[in-house]
Amino acid sequence: MKRGTARLAAAALLAGFAAAATVAQQAAPAVPERLVVNIDASQTGEPVSKYEYGMFIEHIGPLIYRSLWSEMLDDRKFYFPINSKPEDETHQAGGVPGRQLRKWRPVGPDDVVAMDEDHPFVGDESPRIALDATTPHGIRQTGLAVVKGKRYAGHIWLRGAPDARVQVALIWGSGAGDRQTVHAGPLSTTYKSFPFAFTAQGGSEDATFEIIGTGDGNFHVGAVSLMPVDNVQGFRPDTTALLRQLHSGFWRLPGGNFLSDWKWYDSIGDRDRRPPMFDYAWNAMQTNDVGMDEFMALCKLIGTEPYITVNAGFGDAHSAAEEVEYMNGATTTRLGTERARNGHPEPYHVKFWDIGNEPYGVWQLGRTDLKYYVLKHNEFAKAMRKADPSITLLASGNMPEAMDLTGEQRAKDVDNLKAVEGTPEDWTGGLLEHSWGNFDGITQHWYAQSARHFNLEKAKNLPPDAPTDAGYDKVEQTTLDYARYPANIVALQAQAWERYQQRFPAMLDKKIFLSIDEYAYFGGGFGRAVNLKLALAYGMVFNEMLRHTDFLTMSAHTMGVSSLDYTPAASTLNTTGLLFKLYGDQFLPGSVPVALSGNSPQPAPKFPVGGDQPKTNSGSPTYPLDMFAALTPDHKFLTLMVVNATESEQSFDLNVTGVHLAGDARLWRMTGKDLEAANHADQPPQVEVKETAMGEAPKTIAVAPISVDVYRFAVTQ
Repeated sequence: MKRGTARLAAAALLAGFAAAATVAQQAAPAVPERLVVNIDASQTGEPVSKYEYGMFIEHIGPLIYRSLWSEMLDDRKFYFPINSKPEDETHQAGGVPGRQLRKWRPVGPDDVVAMDEDHPFVGDESPRIALDATTPHGIRQTGLAVVKGKRYAGHIWLRGAPDARVQVALIWGSGAGDRQTVHAGPLSTTYKSFPFAFTAQGGSEDATFEIIGTGDGNFHVGAVSLMPVDNVQGFRPDTTALLRQLHSGFWRLPGGNFLSDWKWYDSIGDRDRRPPMFDYAWNAMQTNDVGMDEFMALCKLIGTEPYITVNAGFGDAHSAAEEVEYMNGATTTRLGTERARNGHPEPYHVKFWDIGNEPYGVWQLGRTDLKYYVLKHNEFAKAMRKADPSITLLASGNMPEAMDLTGEQRAKDVDNLKAVEGTPEDWTGGLLEHSWGNFDGITQHWYAQSARHFNLEKAKNLPPDAPTDAGYDKVEQTTLDYARYPANIVALQAQAWERYQQRFPAMLDKKIFLSIDEYAYFGGGFGRAVNLKLALAYGMVFNEMLRHTDFLTMSAHTMGVSSLDYTPAASTLNTTGLLFKLYGDQFLPGSVPVALSGNSPQPAPKFPVGGDQPKTNSGSPTYPLDMFAALTPDHKFLTLMVVNATESEQSFDLNVTGVHLAGDARLWRMTGKDLEAANHADQPPQVEVKETAMGEAPKTIAVAPISVDVYRFAVTQ
């Protein structure tokens, strides 16, 4: 995540702003008495790519394991010591403040559990439990969610004294009968796997899984797993079914900041034998259960293509090339053979590969300066293409932004980004100049936060060691200002890309494309409310991205599971997911953008141009509405998307040329009772998409307040 989002999330987004609030003074823009919208279907743009609605995912603490993976036990390979001490920072999940991993606790005194570092089953240590002939000793983990009548199954690796009597139990209440127990054994001096299964006779949000034994000597626990039996290849059936509805096109995985210290070799083969590792980017432990083969299974389950980022932090070109061979190589290759041994004889044929994650960032493990990184990129590209010449390679770029500049560079160039071109701050320019021929596309990441504005003069006069966030002022925003802000960031990056095309004309000949493969709007701070208001903003983001289909052909929202609201036992599409589904359903791959104009331009900039304020505000010339139109791939329908980020009904007159409207108009409207309306698991939805037959296309169309509307008109040529 860009610009040290870990720090931004943990500090700036939570601490608020130190700057005093300012309210820009500006007269309200003139709005015509009758808004007229003109669509000319004879003027077309590049078709919508299937990769416009992609998603990004990385291992941030337990994010993947809580949302997608069905494993119920944390630290199932025993990375952390086991004792009765209070939770500490080592058990923070990382990335998400306040979320902690569930900790194993001793059953009996602390000294009955010791961590064996001499002969661990996997990783660096495994618990050894000292036995007593009459008093059960062992370990337990609480805080599990179980559903009454649901079946759960798993296995446990054990070794120990032959007369040890070991049992595992699932406990869902405080009564003597609120548990089910399974005996495991007999044990021997070598590890063996023992299966178990339970059917919960009661529901609980705080169930306990317990491993205890009696006897003489001791027993060792190597690894343990517990999942609902309805899992699909280890994944949750509910969340994956929802994600399949989103037409995502691709998922970028497996990272992310954590990637730069991750060894993909540790993520394949027997999951129980994969060593856990500590993620120093997010200060969290990872079990390595969801690895490369699991990610490929996930992509198949949700009907999307994988897009793999390789470790160009502490990783090297050789390991990246071997990763390509493992994923795409024939079984005649060494790593293709290993993939087949792991149960996957057919190559995955992964098309898209990204070299490195945000290598420009000081927060990135293994960072080097641009002059060295371009050499690294070139080495990676040559090795990876040797492993598979058919792959599409993306370079990890970063277009200079005033908000990113620090120290002397900020004081000199914060209001003149052209002065940054060709400097070490110009990461994308450096790749274009020194790595030409070693990529097919270039990536860009952005994260935006509401209720603030980057003050150019203030930033220019900050002390050299001041953080970049100090350049922002807190501002009041109307709903429309709030919704437009992230779309303005997209517009700024599109303008910057067009500047690169002027500097490097060969980009057009070679069709070098842009992938915004991480982006998110922190509309209400980290852990922000995902509601209708945020959906309006993302609607305007989509409209702005779809205006640039000639070069912006891929995008990936952070995170893929940010489209869901989920608990351990339930899930639903939140408003972000509902919006993704709406766009994916209506603007299918191959849809053809058409020209749209109007008699109401977007308002003039509210702030001095520069930083986060483009020369022209994003949006169509249909203020206060934002619109985008396209023909369906078969050219039988004209689709019009309208975002109304105001609290009042708006109307417009529609004129269409280039095709004839032939009746059979339909409307899909996404709205709720107010801006805070949200969808939560286990609750009736507050925001829905409702389809309505309109009959003949009306000349004047009314748009509901705080809504995203899709109009589809049958057309003839």
